[in-house]
Amino acid sequence: MIDLRSDTVTKPDEAMREAAATAPVGDDVYEEDPTVNELEAEAADLVGMEDALFVPTGTMGNQVAVRTHTDRGQEVLSGVESHVVKWELGGMAQLSSLQVRTFDGGERGVPTPEQVREGYVAEDLHRPGTGLLTLENSHNSKGGVAITPEEIAAAAEAAHDLDVPVHLDGARVFNAAVSLGVPASDITEHVDSVMFCLSKGLGAPVGSILAGSAEFIERARRNRKLFGGGMRQAGVIAGPGLQALGNVERLAEDHENARTLAAGLDELEGLSAAEPDTNIVLVDTTESGLTAEAFLDRCAEVDVLGSAFGEYVVRFCTHWDVDEAAVATAVERVESVL
Repeated sequence: MIDLRSDTVTKPDEAMREAAATAPVGDDVYEEDPTVNELEAEAADLVGMEDALFVPTGTMGNQVAVRTHTDRGQEVLSGVESHVVKWELGGMAQLSSLQVRTFDGGERGVPTPEQVREGYVAEDLHRPGTGLLTLENSHNSKGGVAITPEEIAAAAEAAHDLDVPVHLDGARVFNAAVSLGVPASDITEHVDSVMFCLSKGLGAPVGSILAGSAEFIERARRNRKLFGGGMRQAGVIAGPGLQALGNVERLAEDHENARTLAAGLDELEGLSAAEPDTNIVLVDTTESGLTAEAFLDRCAEVDVLGSAFGEYVVRFCTHWDVDEAAVATAVERVESVL
């Protein structure tokens, strides 16, 4: 089976399993787990933030950030195709009593400063006002596009001029950084908080990081507890997370495999795939006459798995459990079902 549904399907390597087995532990709710504390310190440093918080999932990290930045009833300005809007069960409304005002970020998924200013609502007697701008990098729904530090800075500065904080959903921010050839801290420099996943391309079995100022993380810790994320001897999962932080540079291999996969699929009659920035390949099946679901059913019959991303759009995602040979085999198998 060649599983290209997501980079969340990776299996931890032996070093991660060893780290889980031998990690020094304590009660993290009391901030006494040494492995968690080490992970949070190293993670904060990687993204240029004062402090960080270990959370079970990326969705929890995003929702804790949103709750920490805002007051109930406020508006959050978010991309119409952003993960926080499309894939988090309406968490901003359900968990934080917030309204969402969406913008269309175009092909790259990032708003212009003009869009930020147009989407902003001032607080007055009748309106709660805009409490937060959320950005995403790399952008999942846009095919893993790597948004430049300059684009992030322009949008963030427009928000800050209006006294609106900015949260970056950086689930795959290291993919973006590696693709652009810059430190992740260059991307996060102008935002107030960032969440990134340890359990995607970095290969850990579980966990994400929320980072920001020390004052922000102090408040976020309370909201993590509110949302059920207060963990006890969490070093057994933080240990693999520490190992994952050392896997940033190898993401370039996933990007190269994604480019190879896209080129191979694009050559097949009936399919169209653009060259990706990172590890996400979007394939248009329109000319094959097959819907995404029908195409994926055929792929599954030859042991290739992907995800439907639209009626005629399929997502394939490369990761460290899929090497160059597996990519070549996947293309051959897809050709056979066409």
